[in-house]
Amino acid sequence: MDWPTLLPLVFMAVMGLALLAYVVLDGYDLGVGVLLPFATESEKDLMVASIGPFWDANETWLVLGVGVLLVAFPLAHGVVLSALYLPVAVMLVGLILRGVSFDFRVKARAARKGMWNAFFAAGSFMAAAAQGWMLGRYLTAFVHGTWTDLFALGIAITLPTAYAMLGAGWLIMKTDGSLQEKAVRWARTLLWPMGAALVAISLATPLVSPTVFAKWFAMPQFLGLLPIPVACIAAWLAAFHVTRRPKVVQAGYGWVVFGSTVLVFVLAFLGLAYSIYPYIVIDKLTVWQAASAHESLVVIFAGVAVTLPAIVAYTVFMYRVFWGKASPLSYTAPAGPLTEES
Repeated sequence: MDWPTLLPLVFMAVMGLALLAYVVLDGYDLGVGVLLPFATESEKDLMVASIGPFWDANETWLVLGVGVLLVAFPLAHGVVLSALYLPVAVMLVGLILRGVSFDFRVKARAARKGMWNAFFAAGSFMAAAAQGWMLGRYLTAFVHGTWTDLFALGIAITLPTAYAMLGAGWLIMKTDGSLQEKAVRWARTLLWPMGAALVAISLATPLVSPTVFAKWFAMPQFLGLLPIPVACIAAWLAAFHVTRRPKVVQAGYGWVVFGSTVLVFVLAFLGLAYSIYPYIVIDKLTVWQAASAHESLVVIFAGVAVTLPAIVAYTVFMYRVFWGKASPLSYTAPAGPLTEES
């Protein structure tokens, strides 16, 4: 394979991995926001503190993924964002609500704090539901129809559930005491709708997309792909096992819930990547048709070769520094009155 043929695939991989990192990393903090209304006031403070050092940086992966789509695949960028203009706007409004509420909730008066908590939860749900709708429309190649619209609506409703499962797993790792126990109960409850949603989406996707059906149900590919659903079932059972045994969580194995959910997301991503290849827009544009000119890709590659390792290094460093149990956010006032000299 020559370089002009390989380079678009490299950018497709970078974009896909960036979006996967965003879904996993920002997915859990969106999930924490979705779960916020079910907690007490003191628990809400600790929940927000658990994602405080991470949530803003997690969105960097979304910027990288969309940026690669824009500069490396401009034709696809035009098709995708033209078809998804409204849900993208809804997602951005949700993310803005989250960002504003995150800062204002800890600085507002007590009478206003509940309002900002509600905005934070609403913004989290809006962003998650909008991403689910966009995924559903993308999988159906932006074709409008009763069944395709219902399919997209189904993912829009169920993706917040999957994010909430990620958020519950995150809280199990980052908290202890009563909030950790409550997070285990949330995870135990969310496992069933998340599992049912994944099964329904897995069965419905080949029905609404002939391209996906042909990729999954031809022999011998079907046998080769069986490990993906089998591994998803195993991951679900592992989370089920841990959430039913509080002593296992107390022994330090609560991370299995989060890890199992992440594994399901990764396997779903691999299945999606296989389903759509070599298209970047299903049945409309292949990777090579949508790619920028080779000379442009070479220049872009130089930028990505610097940017991607920097983002990875920063992410690893950030999680290493702030790892461990979360503690409530606090804003300490100066010891004495400010003077002109100070």
